[in-house]
Amino acid sequence: MKRHIGLFIVLSVLVCGPALVAGQTSAPPQRPAGPDLVGALKATPGCLGVETARTATGKQVIFAWFENKSAVLKWYYSETHVALMQQLSGGGARPGGPLADVPDEGPVLAVASLTPSAGAQPGDLRAGFSQIAIELYQPLPGGIAAGGRFGPTSMRVPGLIDVPMPPTPAPKPQ
Repeated sequence: MKRHIGLFIVLSVLVCGPALVAGQTSAPPQRPAGPDLVGALKATPGCLGVETARTATGKQVIFAWFENKSAVLKWYYSETHVALMQQLSGGGARPGGPLADVPDEGPVLAVASLTPSAGAQPGDLRAGFSQIAIELYQPLPGGIAAGGRFGPTSMRVPGLIDVPMPPTPAPKPQ
């Protein structure tokens, strides 16, 4: 048990260390105004949870967990997503259709990363970003969760070791 917690702490320092060292003290770049993606994602049937972050290099990242491929397709064909595809990419189609290579069963993590363009004008979504990427992942069996998880607890991960953390003692009055 102590070994697992130790490995978790070492991994956390390696992953989070660069961002902590960078300090992330600079103001985030202005992003163009657009729809409430987080709200629309959360409202999608089958969406298990949504988290957002800003990386040390300024990328804005959205993590959205879905029950399965069917739930991701509900988002893909939602009014909000279709409108965004048309504004940003002209609505280009994928060979074989959307999510053609994604298995039907099992949870899916969609990661959208966006890098705002310098001097973007509000409302100009296409010119507002210098990079947009959407990547899909499925959990591998295993891993450890000490005191909580990044992904929603409703997402099942085979072989995940869930380690409760001891409660933090309350500070003693002086």
